[in-house]
Amino acid sequence: MNGKNNIAIGFLTMGFFMAYGFLLIYLRDFAPGKVEWANSYSIGKHFETRLAHVHGNLFAFLNILIGYLLLRFSDKLKNVKAISWLALTGLLMPLGILSEVYFGLPPVLVLIGAITMTVSVVWLGIAFLKMKPLTQL
Repeated sequence: MNGKNNIAIGFLTMGFFMAYGFLLIYLRDFAPGKVEWANSYSIGKHFETRLAHVHGNLFAFLNILIGYLLLRFSDKLKNVKAISWLALTGLLMPLGILSEVYFGLPPVLVLIGAITMTVSVVWLGIAFLKMKPLTQL
């Protein structure tokens, strides 16, 4: 079922990045060194973790939306499976940011995720443009 996995994984990913937000709140308000953490708001690990949190939730939401649209219009759209997989692969972007911050890995996952999510969104837009008009939704 193309789209179903996007919705399920999208919600699970959103839950993860929402919970990660609690860690960021802890680091900002309660952790030892909270002042230094708050002062590094726009640089370094603090900035990168915020990017991961925001993009993780955005890409999770995009997967939920894309999954719903793919399920709803799967009989009228082309390349549903490819679009679905590209959107799921897009989740590598925020995970790649976290892997950079915590493990020092190179940003290759960030690039792969950003490119595949962009391609999935554009491809879905083109698929909808090419879709035959519906008499009713």
